[in-house]
Amino acid sequence: MRSRLPLGEKLRDELGTPRRGRRLGSSPRSRVWRAELAGTPVVVKQLVDAPEADERYAREVAALRLAGRVDPPVVPTLLGTDARERVLVLEYVEHRPPREEWIVDYAGALARLHAATSGDADVGDGSDGSDGSDVLPAWSGPAHTDVDSFLGLAQALGVAVPPAVRGELDDLVDRTSRARGRALLHGDPCPGNDLHTDDGVRFIDFEQAALGDGIVELAYLRVGFPTCWCVTAPAPPLLEAAEAVYRDAWRRATGTDVPGDLTDACAGWLLRGDALVQRAERGTTDRLALIPHQDWEWGTVTARQRLVHRLGVVGRVTAQEGRLPALGRLAPAMREAMLTRWPTLQPPPARRP
Repeated sequence: MRSRLPLGEKLRDELGTPRRGRRLGSSPRSRVWRAELAGTPVVVKQLVDAPEADERYAREVAALRLAGRVDPPVVPTLLGTDARERVLVLEYVEHRPPREEWIVDYAGALARLHAATSGDADVGDGSDGSDGSDVLPAWSGPAHTDVDSFLGLAQALGVAVPPAVRGELDDLVDRTSRARGRALLHGDPCPGNDLHTDDGVRFIDFEQAALGDGIVELAYLRVGFPTCWCVTAPAPPLLEAAEAVYRDAWRRATGTDVPGDLTDACAGWLLRGDALVQRAERGTTDRLALIPHQDWEWGTVTARQRLVHRLGVVGRVTAQEGRLPALGRLAPAMREAMLTRWPTLQPPPARRP
């Protein structure tokens, strides 16, 4: 479908006149075109007028500029911006079908993306020529209200809650709220927001970018991409290989070990009921309170399937790492209760659609 490209005088003066504009599929929050500038293919993205659109645009621009410092590249090159119209012009990157072991390539690129800001002590707002990472907020973890909802679900499932669980989870919330990581977090590093090319993986769609500990996004591989439509459960050897590649790539980029705790990261995603629905539906109701009464589909699995998978992950990682022992008893008990009540629940697919 052809339509008028939103390139105003500013971008036309900088980049030239676009031709062959064609609309591409996108989320309801944006409009995206493929076009040509001086015979070179580009992507034009405009964030539509909506709540927080200016903030999401600023976060995306800041993240692309910061990530653009990484070599080999982990994002398309940002060619031009128009803040007034919330327009970005990006290098067009040809995506190819990911190979079967795609999470290994993904994990290495994700580590290098995270490391883009690891050495930044302080930066400005962009007006002084800096990259503007102070535009990016600190990553926000689970809250004490999430603990309440999770324990309420355990009781609704008829599972006895070990007395020490409340303290463990409240301490977890406090630890994550105090974290001051400087990794460049994508915010929604889902299958579909990764472009697989002959030269490696590049990430797109940084509207939720933030600064924090990269381990919270490394945990996506285990807990099944919690903010994403596409939940997968890779085989353990492939998962271990991907995590090893991430840690090695981070170490080579920064000279340090990966900060943060994987058990905390996985447990944090388990607590978050909003990670059972797509972004437009978050922050509106207690999703965990609905689980005993209804199930709903999103992407490759249902909400109950997502939760059963996360409970299993947390049960395993707490046992392996010897941390959060009370949660390590509660999570498998809740998983068993769900599978007893709904025995037809299946595990997530091992392969990406």
